[in-house]
Amino acid sequence: MLAKHRELLRFAMVGGASFVITMTITYGLKFTVLTDKPVTALVIGVLVATVFSYVANREWSFRTRGGRERAHEAALFFLLSAIALGLNALPQLVSRYVLGLEQPHVGLLTQEIADFVSGVLVGTLLGTVFRWWSFKKWVFPEAGARPRLLRGGGRRAPDDLDDRAA
Repeated sequence: MLAKHRELLRFAMVGGASFVITMTITYGLKFTVLTDKPVTALVIGVLVATVFSYVANREWSFRTRGGRERAHEAALFFLLSAIALGLNALPQLVSRYVLGLEQPHVGLLTQEIADFVSGVLVGTLLGTVFRWWSFKKWVFPEAGARPRLLRGGGRRAPDDLDDRAA
């Protein structure tokens, strides 16, 4: 079962690392230099994590997929990631500016819980589902398009999926 869902598991691991990067940067900025701009802090955190995500997804999660010239692939990746960024920020924007879950309308604890639930949990879920679907559909559309490198430097056929030892 693990071999069958290898791409999804790797995508999830890259997503987990990207999540840690996003949270570290977002909360680092939010509690220091961008205290009055939480959505901006979130967007910056997501942008930095997106650069990491492109490299990790291309070289690990979807390493045997392709079908596009690299510049076209990267442009699509970042365009779709920008859409996902909007999906990621949308729940927090609604929470803050439509529902009014910000100070002075609510207490600091309520504001922070609302930011976490809307921006981190709901927004990340929306963005992740969209990324998985769109990357497989448009960025890395062809399974087996790139051969994998063997440990000794040789190439393995793209359709040979037996790398359980790797």
